[in-house]
Amino acid sequence: MEKELEVEEEKLRIRELTIDDFAEVFHIGEEIFTAEYSQNLYRTWDEYEITTLFNSDNELCLVAEAGEKILGFALGTTVEKHNSPWKYGYLIWLGVREEAQKGEVGNRLFHEIKRRMKEQGVRMIIIDTSADNQAALSFFEKMGFKDRQEHLYLSLNLSRRTKRKHVRKKTKS
Repeated sequence: MEKELEVEEEKLRIRELTIDDFAEVFHIGEEIFTAEYSQNLYRTWDEYEITTLFNSDNELCLVAEAGEKILGFALGTTVEKHNSPWKYGYLIWLGVREEAQKGEVGNRLFHEIKRRMKEQGVRMIIIDTSADNQAALSFFEKMGFKDRQEHLYLSLNLSRRTKRKHVRKKTKS
C-alpha cells in the first residue's frame, strides 16, 4: 500500500480550481467539515463560499489531483486593512480527503497557496481552526505557524424563550 501512495504522490498536481471542480470540492468539504468532526465549528461549510472566493480570488483557489481524482483543496483570499501598510493572506479552507491525509497533499497545497500569496505582496498568513482540532493545529505548526491566539465568539440561543416581565400601565380612574 505504501508503494501505491508513493506512486500517487509522484502524479500529484496542484492547479487552480475550475468551475467543473465545484461539485467535487464541495463534497470533499462536506465530508470533512462537519459538526461531528469539530463540535466547536463556528463557521459552516457551504457552496456559496466556494463561488464567492472563486469569483474574487480565483488564483488562490487550488485543488490537488492525482490522475482524474481531486484529493484536496485550498481556498484563500487577501485582506488589506484600512490604515495598515500590510497585506494579509487568509487561508480560509484547506481540506484533504481522509485517505490522502497522511501523504503530501496538504503540504503541497499549503506551499503553493503560500507562494502565490507572497507573489501578491502578502506579509502574513492567517488561519483559524477549532481549538479542539489537534490534527489541524499540528499540521499548521509544522508549516511554521506560531503565536497561537485564542479567538472568542459569543452565541445567543434563540430557541429558548425569554421570560418577559409584563408591565401594566396604571390608568387614572
